[in-house]
Amino acid sequence: MSIVMSTPDVQDLAYVAGVLSSWQYDGAPLHLHPGDLGWHSLKCAGKTAASLRVWSREGKILALGLLDGPDGLLRMAVDPDLRDDDELSRQLVADVNDPQRGVLDVGNAIVEARGAERFSQLLSEEGWQPDEPWTPFRRDLSGPVEEDRVEEAGVRIETIGPDRVDPWVAVHWSAFKGTPFGEKERLFFRERWLTMAEGPFYHRARSLAAFDRHDNAVAVTTVWSAEPGRPGLLEPMGVHRDHRRHGYGVAISVAAASALREMGSSSAIVCTESSNIGAVSTYVAAGFTAHEQVADLQRGA
Repeated sequence: MSIVMSTPDVQDLAYVAGVLSSWQYDGAPLHLHPGDLGWHSLKCAGKTAASLRVWSREGKILALGLLDGPDGLLRMAVDPDLRDDDELSRQLVADVNDPQRGVLDVGNAIVEARGAERFSQLLSEEGWQPDEPWTPFRRDLSGPVEEDRVEEAGVRIETIGPDRVDPWVAVHWSAFKGTPFGEKERLFFRERWLTMAEGPFYHRARSLAAFDRHDNAVAVTTVWSAEPGRPGLLEPMGVHRDHRRHGYGVAISVAAASALREMGSSSAIVCTESSNIGAVSTYVAAGFTAHEQVADLQRGA
């Protein structure tokens, strides 16, 4: 039987996430995670489904791709048993390179395909070039997490629900946008967070915020389980611009690891641009181990 590519319906998302969960295991490359689908669902479940590409054969999913953002970024995961499969890899390359297939448009594009060795090799042979390096991090959760690291930073950790979302979105906006955060922005991002929390993935998640001694929200994260016994993901983690260099990033990262351990995760994983020295040092200080740098593949115009 031939390999077919499709775009799932909203009702298929739970099944797709379940398959993707089964591809997560300790020691595996840090590729697309169910938490990535969960964070993408800020835009709503329908748009997340429309952004997914599923490659299957006889009803079995072989590979998944998430079109993440407007800049031609395709984030991939391949069945671990098929990472060196030539037939699948050649089909993926053909679909990615042909704009008529509805994966990537012509021009600039980036493919993140960590661990899909044969697919990446074939893209390189087609002229795709390494992009900026990223550093994967992993923290083993087989033992207790040192909660005193949170206390040393002088913060308390709160699990955020719909009734307490405003502090969370304000910190995230400051950490990642850096532009003025007025009522319009608050309502916009609050609605997005609530959309995510009501969506098909959030039962796997827990959102956390760190508050300082003056009850200011200073750092936030959301963690995503892939099922008990499998790696859980931090996506995202950020510190308010007015409260940096106080150890709050370390504290919220430790709290994230603790939350994932409570959720049954075997490890906590995260990946950041290697050029982001602040994030790299934060994760190391929070007990995460840096692994060999990886690079996406870029196609120029």
